[in-house]
Amino acid sequence: MDVHDRARPVVVGIDGSTSALNAVRWAAGEAARRNVPLRVVTAFAWQGGRVIDRFGVGEDPHEVMLGAARSQLADAAALAAEVLPQDRVEPHLVGGFPTPVLQDQSQGAQLLVLGDRGYGAISGLLLGSVAAAMAAHGGCPVVLVRTEEGTPVEDRERPIVVGVDGSPLSEAALAFAFEQASVRGVPLIAVHAWWDWIADPKTAPVLDWGALETDAKEVLAERLAGWAGKYPDVRVHRRVTRERPAHALVEESHRAQLVVVGSRGRGGATGLLLGSVSHKVLHRSHCSIAVVRPTAQE
Repeated sequence: MDVHDRARPVVVGIDGSTSALNAVRWAAGEAARRNVPLRVVTAFAWQGGRVIDRFGVGEDPHEVMLGAARSQLADAAALAAEVLPQDRVEPHLVGGFPTPVLQDQSQGAQLLVLGDRGYGAISGLLLGSVAAAMAAHGGCPVVLVRTEEGTPVEDRERPIVVGVDGSPLSEAALAFAFEQASVRGVPLIAVHAWWDWIADPKTAPVLDWGALETDAKEVLAERLAGWAGKYPDVRVHRRVTRERPAHALVEESHRAQLVVVGSRGRGGATGLLLGSVSHKVLHRSHCSIAVVRPTAQE
């Protein structure tokens, strides 16, 4: 992490939900590991109309709802201060709707952290609309803290999992995953699934599967070589498998604390903000997910 990065905070978006508070806990731990401030952000957009009829005589609905937002922000900041020194917790109440507010905040952040669901989440809906939008449009790596029955899925002994597709675009995801595994002192599982290379299943009977698997192992070894040298403390386990990439990563997520994916994969077009594999993993993962966008240099 360079000097410029150290001046950039970890940002966590909150809305008062249990999912958001779990994200605050995760983000505070990450800010402590990085030794940077934690900016706790809530968006407040006043909408009048029929909601006014819900308030009693003499109450100003704008002030009531603004007060509720401030209270949620104070509670989240207090929770973060259990992990970080209070002067490194920065509560921000920002006027506007959540997605544009968080998009703006992400531009100057090291990391944006969100709960996987917010208020109004339907039972069985694994990803809230704001979380999905930020995974696609965030200006920095975005972590969605997955919860099961109200508890963050984060066993400190569990490994980090990263998807490697052999493209240069996956380098940013590898860098993030190696750093996470290093600072947490856990193994890294690098998954290279290659069934999607086969355009037409009808050709399967005539393919040289042994040669294809050898090629896949070489691709993974080449992608890992430089990073393993930079992080010699990280134990790397390689998984080369003949199956769909999203399925392979979701299966690994059962035993992981974090799955790291790139925003786009092999063949990703510049205008495509979120690849199909990343999209599927976001909706199906059993642990928290990090979506890492390539840098301008890549």
